[in-house]
Amino acid sequence: MISIQKTSYGLKVVLHNDFTLKDFNQLEEALLSAINQKLQPDLLLDLSQMKDFTIDMALEHLRFLRQHVHDIGRTAIVVEDIWIRLGARFANLLTLQHPKYFSEIEPAQRWLEQNAQTTTVIGNNH
Repeated sequence: MISIQKTSYGLKVVLHNDFTLKDFNQLEEALLSAINQKLQPDLLLDLSQMKDFTIDMALEHLRFLRQHVHDIGRTAIVVEDIWIRLGARFANLLTLQHPKYFSEIEPAQRWLEQNAQTTTVIGNNH
């Protein structure tokens, strides 16, 4: 199951239990919409409640990230489970993504919100 929320920095995505292809399709649609609305939206991906993922979802995830590697800004990943963390790191190596990992959601949100405020200030000065 997936929960997607628009934020000042881009998107906050929380995954619950199994991450399926249907969930990924919802995420892909939300990301494409965010990319069209904001130059390089940031992404908070909370995997702390995720238990497993399907192989078809993982393959689609890799395909999407390869196609949009320069369209997404900073990525914060919240994860506690060592196996989910290793899987996320492996996927990011294959797509050349460089996310920042957190064990709790609050510091991840602060990191992305700080970047959103800095971007706004820089944008207003030009």
